[in-house]
Amino acid sequence: MAPPSSQASRPGRILAVLVVLLVVLLASVIGKNAFEPGSWHKGFKVGLGLDLSSGTTVTLKAVSATKGVPPSQQAMKEAASIMLSRVNGAGFTGAEVQQQGSQYIVVSVPGQGAQKVAQLVGTTALLRFRQVLLEATGYPVATTTPTPTATPSPTASPTASPSAGASASPSASASAGASSTASPTASASPKASASSNGQGQAASAKRIAGTPSGARKAKPTSSASPTPASSGSGTASAAPTASPTPTVTTKLPTTADASGDASLVSKAVQKEFNELNCHDKNWQAKIYGNDPNRWDNPNAQVVACDSSGTKYALDKAHVTGTMLTKASAGLDSTSGSWVVNFNLNGQGTKAFGDLTAMMFSKYYDSSTSEPTSVLDQFAIVLDGKVVSAPDVIAAITAGSSQITGTFTQAQATNLANVLKYGHLPLTFRTQSVTSVSAQLGSAQLEAGLIAAAVGLLLVVIYSFLYYRGLGVVSVSSLAIAALLSYLAVILLSKYEGFTLSLAGVAGLIVAIGITADSFVVFFERLRDEVREGRSLRAAVERGWHRARRTILVSDTVSFLAAALLYLFAIGDVKGFAFTLGLTTLIDVVVVFLFTKPMVTLLARTKFYGQGHKLSGLDPARLGARAPWRGARRPPARTAAGGAGAANAVTSARTPPKEA
Repeated sequence: MAPPSSQASRPGRILAVLVVLLVVLLASVIGKNAFEPGSWHKGFKVGLGLDLSSGTTVTLKAVSATKGVPPSQQAMKEAASIMLSRVNGAGFTGAEVQQQGSQYIVVSVPGQGAQKVAQLVGTTALLRFRQVLLEATGYPVATTTPTPTATPSPTASPTASPSAGASASPSASASAGASSTASPTASASPKASASSNGQGQAASAKRIAGTPSGARKAKPTSSASPTPASSGSGTASAAPTASPTPTVTTKLPTTADASGDASLVSKAVQKEFNELNCHDKNWQAKIYGNDPNRWDNPNAQVVACDSSGTKYALDKAHVTGTMLTKASAGLDSTSGSWVVNFNLNGQGTKAFGDLTAMMFSKYYDSSTSEPTSVLDQFAIVLDGKVVSAPDVIAAITAGSSQITGTFTQAQATNLANVLKYGHLPLTFRTQSVTSVSAQLGSAQLEAGLIAAAVGLLLVVIYSFLYYRGLGVVSVSSLAIAALLSYLAVILLSKYEGFTLSLAGVAGLIVAIGITADSFVVFFERLRDEVREGRSLRAAVERGWHRARRTILVSDTVSFLAAALLYLFAIGDVKGFAFTLGLTTLIDVVVVFLFTKPMVTLLARTKFYGQGHKLSGLDPARLGARAPWRGARRPPARTAAGGAGAANAVTSARTPPKEA
C-alpha cells in the first residue's frame, strides 16, 4: 500500500527549506552589521513596550467648546485616532492611545525620548491658516544710541573742493544698497516656498525679524560720515571734538519696529503684540492666560510666536485643518529637494484661493519676482504657535499646493505631519504626565522570562516521561519554534516598530502549549497506527495523514480567535493577541517543516524503527493487538504421514489466519 503522503521519500528536502528560512531570517536580522567586525550582534535587539522598559504616560482631559456640554463619543474616538496617528507619524513606536471614561484619553509611548509625547499630544488645537499682518523679533533687543560724528575744523584751506559732499553721497548710497539686501540685524530662517501643483508656481518664504514696517526692504542700519577731501594749494587739518559715550538700552520691538501694516491690526492686538516676549516659555499664558477661546479663536486676530523667536500679529483664520484632505512629504522631481504637498476640500479650495489671490495681487511685485510686504505671508498655526509662514507668489486656486524650500527630510516630514494630523475636534488639557522607570520594566521582564522558562521546563519533562525517545522531537520542535519566534519579533521591531509588552510575553508563553498540542496530536495518531499492527514507516505516513487535518483545524481556530481579539480589543490585550497569532502561524511552519520530516527520518533508524523500549514506540508497551505487518511469521505445524505432508504443502501455500 502506497503511503498517503509524498513527503515520505524526501524529508531531507523539507528540512533544507527550514534551514534556508532560518538563514534568510538571520541575514535579515544581522543586515549590514555582518560586514562590520564585532558588530554582527547589534541587530539582535527586541523592542520592549512601556511596561518592560521605560516611557511616558500622558493623561489628557477633553474640554468641550460649549461649557457644561460633555464631548460626544464620536469626537473622542476621532481625537484618539488622530493622536495615535500623530505619535506614530513622529516616529514613536509601540504607542497606545486609550479612551477612559467620557472625557479622558491616555497616551502611552515606550522608549527613550518619550517625554516629547506630552508636548506632541498636547498640541490639540485646530490647525489654522492666517494671514500675517505684523512680524518682528520676539526677543528683547539692545538699542545703541549712535555716536555723533566728529566735525572737522579746517585750519588752512584756501579753496575747499566740493567733492566732500559728492564723496559722502556715494558712500551713503552704497551703505543703503547693501542694507536693503540683507540687514545686519536680521535673522533669517530657512527659506520655504508654497506653490500650486496645478500651475507649477511657487511661493517663497523668508522670515526676517526686526525689519521696518511698510515694504519688506530693510533700511540702512548705519549712516555714512562724509569725509572731506581738500584740493588746491592749501592743506586742511581737522581737529575733531570729543565723542560722547554711546547709550545702550534693551526693549521689546513694537509695532513701530515691525514689518507689515499696523493699521490693519486692532488696538487690543497691537498692545498684545508690543507686550509679547517669545523668549519667555510661558508667553501664551501671560498674553492669553492659556485660554484656547482667546488664542485659538478663528474669528479674531491673534498674536503668536514661532520656534525661531519671531513674533507675529495674525489675521482671522481663513482656512482650518478640517479643510485639508491630504498631506505628505517627498522629494521634488525637478530640484531634488524635500517638499510638502497638501490638498484641500471644496470649501478649503475656495477660501484658500480667495486668500492667496488677494495677497498675490496686493503684496507681490511680478516685475522683481519678490514680495513687497510680510502681508504676502500666510502663517500655518497649530495650538496657537506658528509652525511655518511661507510667502505667496501666485493665486493658488486648484486646491492642490506645495511648500518647497531648504527643508531637511525631518523638517518636511514634521510639517507634513502637522498638516495631516493637526486638527482635532476637541481641545485637550494635560492632566498628568507619568514616567515609568527602566528598573520597574526590567523586573517585570525578568518575571515574564522566568514564567516562560518554567512552562517550557514542565513541557520538556512531560514529553520525556510520556513519549520517551519521541521527546527529542518534541523538544527540538519547541526549540525551533522559539528560535523562529525570536527572529520574527526582532524583525518586526527592526522594520515595523513592534514593541513587546508583558501581555505579548504571555502570548509567547501560551504558544508553548500550542506547539506542544500539535506534536501530541501527531504522536498519538502515530501510536494508534502502531497499536493496529503497522510498521513504523507506514504508521508515520498514515498517522500524519490523519493528524495534519486536526492540527490545521486547531491552529486555524486559534489564529481566528487571535485575529478577532486583536481587531476588537484595546490596550495590552492587542499585544497578547498579536503574539498569539504570530506563534500560531509559526507552529504550522514547525510542524510541517520540522516535526513531520524529522519523525520520518527517525523511523528509518534501528532504535525507532524496531520499536526499542525507550523509543516511545514499543508495540508491547502500547498494547498492539497484532504483530507489526512485515514481520516474519513462524512456520505452520504439519501432521505425520502423507496426509500431514499434504497439509504441510497446503499450509505453505496458504498463509495462516490470524487469531
